Amino acid sequence: MTKDELKIKFESLQEGLNFEEGTEWLTINVDPEGFKNFALLLRNNNELHFDYLFCLTAVDWKTHLSVVYHFSSTIFRHEVVIKVKIEKSNPIVDTVCDIWRTAEFHEREAYDLLGVEFVGHPDLRRLFLTPDHEGFPLRKDYEDPINMIKL
Repeated sequence: MTKDELKIKFESLQEGLNFEEGTEWLTINVDPEGFKNFALLLRNNNELHFDYLFCLTAVDWKTHLSVVYHFSSTIFRHEVVIKVKIEKSNPIVDTVCDIWRTAEFHEREAYDLLGVEFVGHPDLRRLFLTPDHEGFPLRKDYEDPINMIKL
């Protein structure tokens, strides 16, 4: 499906979706409360069949965090980007590693470097940093007293 065809398909499946304009891939903003059900729709709908999560990251926008997911269908060869806006003070979103196994590693990375907690993740712990490390290095308010990095 083309980007426009995908947009029409998504609009027929769920009302009130928030699409971003001017992006290379179809990009949809989804609330954290409805994200898990939307993820299941992506994976289980036979006309969409987003069976491949090829990127999961998070972004600190100073006022909030966004978790960004890139999905692809290996059968239909179409892509979609899903963004979930979460609060910095309570950075929680449901895990999708039970839907796409590759998310397990990516979610640990986002947890380690930005402090995003993925509810239901089977092994959410630091990936690169030591367990006693304080703070999250990819947050804009992070200060590193040793290397004097201030963003």
